[in-house]
Amino acid sequence: MLKHTIAAGLVAAGLVALAPAASGQAPITLSPEESRTLCADWLPKLTQRTTNLTERINGGPEVRGSVANLKARAEGQRKKGHNDAADRLQKRADKRNARLPELTTAKQKLDAFANAHCKAGK
Repeated sequence: MLKHTIAAGLVAAGLVALAPAASGQAPITLSPEESRTLCADWLPKLTQRTTNLTERINGGPEVRGSVANLKARAEGQRKKGHNDAADRLQKRADKRNARLPELTTAKQKLDAFANAHCKAGK
């Protein structure tokens, strides 16, 4: 449990460093060990997660959870006369599609952080 709390703190510290300096917060200083853990373990996992989510959202109708899948399911419900269910599925598809810019921004910030802070020790 403590290990997960420490890991979550490291991730939070790394993501706080991504925030603009104008936010009024003092920069967080990590020890070399914490920095290595962040760069070697957490950043690749977060980057992979954003990539996987983007691929899932952009997937075809056969990919469960994709926008195309939700729209196809909504159309199927609409053909059956279940307009309320179809509307809910369509709203989920629209909301999921709106997450793409957020994921793109997060991936860019993670890459920028990795390039700025993780390459120096190698």
